[in-house]
Amino acid sequence: MMKTDIPKWLIILGGCGQIFTALIYPYIRHKVFDWYNDVKQLKPLNQEIAKTYGRYIQGLNFSFGLIAIIIPSDLKNGTNLSIAITGLIAAYWVGKVATQIAYYPMYEIPQKVIFKIGSYFMNFLFTLFAVVYTWLLLYNIYETI
Repeated sequence: MMKTDIPKWLIILGGCGQIFTALIYPYIRHKVFDWYNDVKQLKPLNQEIAKTYGRYIQGLNFSFGLIAIIIPSDLKNGTNLSIAITGLIAAYWVGKVATQIAYYPMYEIPQKVIFKIGSYFMNFLFTLFAVVYTWLLLYNIYETI
């Protein structure tokens, strides 16, 4: 048994945060990034593809959050399925954080105070998700050894 147990409340908190990111996502696209006006400049098929990917992101964030809230104990029970799910979620958030670090600093967000604070908060959440799910993945792998 691994000596460091992952508190259930941390998994649930991560789930709540992921649902929050799913719910706030349309506001951020619209108010912070003016995303809809940019998408309108694309060809119709590319508009639909961009919107579809946006919905995928929103749906994954919501679904990952729901899983964490409803079955937090199952995410750390050391089964093959818990390894697969936590591995998927960890890869998703680690990839998000890596992308954020590698590409997003090149772009400016509007300089309103609320958007600056919001960007720090969202980056904190993304990092929290990456850490929690990577920790869960390692915990689950260790449980099977």
